[in-house]
Amino acid sequence: MARAPLHVATLNIRNIADRWPERLPLLLSDMAALQPDLLGLQECVFAVGQDRLLGAAGEGRYASRRGWAGRPEYGNAVLGREPLELGEGDRLDLGASRSALRIPVSLPSGAGLDFVVTHLHHLVPDEAAREEQARALAAWLAPVGGALVVVGDFNAEPSEPAYRVMRDAGFRSAYAEANGAEPAVTWPSGIQAPGMDVDGEPGCLDYIWLRGSIKVESCRLAFDRPAVGDPTLYPSDHLGLSARIRLGA
Repeated sequence: MARAPLHVATLNIRNIADRWPERLPLLLSDMAALQPDLLGLQECVFAVGQDRLLGAAGEGRYASRRGWAGRPEYGNAVLGREPLELGEGDRLDLGASRSALRIPVSLPSGAGLDFVVTHLHHLVPDEAAREEQARALAAWLAPVGGALVVVGDFNAEPSEPAYRVMRDAGFRSAYAEANGAEPAVTWPSGIQAPGMDVDGEPGCLDYIWLRGSIKVESCRLAFDRPAVGDPTLYPSDHLGLSARIRLGA
């Protein structure tokens, strides 16, 4: 029997760079409107409480789980909206100051899934490094049975080996499955800021990957609106993704 839909999302929050004080109201506004059941954040500064700020933005009550990457006060985070219950999970060190965080999630229906957030190496020429990280991630997740959702900034376009590693490991892209192709661009968003990252051509770097008995009902860009009156200001330098999925379908 098909279960109730689940709303999952991902965003590289771009730490506290690129006009953070100006970006924060946009992030809070979009989060208050989006209110996903599960959100994976990358480049989250724990010392600033970025995950908790977003979790408090709307009506939903969110728990947070963190997985450091490179240094203890920074990394990936998972937000889970009540009545979902988040387990403590596991962290995988991917090298090059990158990691993955896997959280078991219990749904009110009694069903469960594993939700994973990650962020791969960013230097444009280093496709081999991203491929190695993707292989380590896929091997780590190989024993996981049941429904599995992996989100994050892979810093890899669909033509890169890291993307193929995920496909070969049995993962499906929610956006491609829902829309027939990946979005043309998830980075850069259009933000203009001092010290902004300009390394690389615009492209699709962010994904929601699914494995197991999961049906995609829809998938779209999120955190993708510029500020009113300022087309150079966005919530982040990345666009997010938002998908509605159904387990056991």
